[in-house]
Amino acid sequence: MATNLTWHEAAVQKQDYRRKNGHYSGVLWFTGLSGAGKSSIANHLNRLLFEHGIQTYLLDGDNVRHGLNQDLGFSEADRAENIRRIGEVSKLFTDNGSIVLTAFISPYRQDRDRVRSLLAEEEFIEVFVDCPVEECESRDPKGLYKKARAGEISGFTGVDAPYEAPVNPECIVRSDQHSIQACAEQIFQLLIDKKWLNDKEG
Repeated sequence: MATNLTWHEAAVQKQDYRRKNGHYSGVLWFTGLSGAGKSSIANHLNRLLFEHGIQTYLLDGDNVRHGLNQDLGFSEADRAENIRRIGEVSKLFTDNGSIVLTAFISPYRQDRDRVRSLLAEEEFIEVFVDCPVEECESRDPKGLYKKARAGEISGFTGVDAPYEAPVNPECIVRSDQHSIQACAEQIFQLLIDKKWLNDKEG
């Protein structure tokens, strides 16, 4: 880490942005297996929030690897660095008064917990998109399970690499039992219940 650094205090603070936006800010961290529906649910919820005038930003795993994290692979160390960077970016957006939606497999609990530790209490909601690996593999929207089973991809989560499910997530959505819209609406209601949004947003 670089030395001789001094933190510069901003003239406009997080609470100022929240007051201006009229809602709380924080991170909705979507985690789950590939094909579980993380990106689809996050996108639907993002649209729903946008239509209600909420300041948001969506960070999607594949999209981020096209730019910010294009230098990273899928080793355990690279996955950890991928999540670390996303955590820091998410914190910046939170400080800017936005609700950040992140859709990443993020298979390791310690990496997700590290992101949680960056934020203040009540600024992090872990959303576990719970879907059996058999269902995810039957969907296989990107053809990745097929490639992993054929040995064309190694270290693929759910096949030959582990996924550590959340122990006490703030939210669980069952994408094998409910529609994308229903899952998004469940999370939207949770944001109202947790006072991230005003009741009028419903």
